[in-house]
Formats: sequence, C-alpha cells, structure tokens
Amino acid sequence: MSKSDIEGRFEDRDRQSDFFGEELVGEDDLLMEQILENINTTPIGQVLKKIACLPEVRKEKVLDVRQQINKGEYNLNERLNVALDRVLEDLTT
Repeated sequence: MSKSDIEGRFEDRDRQSDFFGEELVGEDDLLMEQILENINTTPIGQVLKKIACLPEVRKEKVLDVRQQINKGEYNLNERLNVALDRVLEDLTT
C-alpha cells in the first residue's frame, strides 16, 4: 500500500468525523433554541431569569458582615426577616 493510499484513507475518515460532529452540533443548537424560546413560559425559567438579573456578590461587604456576626454586633434574625421579605416580594412581582 502506498503512502498516498494511506493518507487518502485518513482523509476520508477525517471528513466523516467532521460531518458527524457538525450534525451533532446542529442538533444541540436546535435544542438550545427550543429551550430559550420556552424559558419565559415556565415557572423555573422565570425564577432563573430573575436570578440572572441579580447583582454580583460584593466580597468586602460579606466579609464585613461575617466579622460583625462573630463579634455579636449584627442582629441576624431581624436582618434575615427583612431580606426574606424583600426576596419574596421581588419574586412575586
């Protein structure tokens, strides 16, 4: 078998792999499009949309609150109630 015959066989195999790979990617894209089209109509989709709109976590503020909790200077129960009320209100409006 000559070198060109061997290279030709590998080229054919590579073309088949590329063909099947592109086909699978196309199916994945179609599935993703269907999910994105229907995401706003499901309750979990609506919650995910609201979560995506939340601001980034501010690490400095989190560390400051942790220190206050450890020192006993942070009224955790009162603040948790306020935070939960705000979250529930935001989720229901």
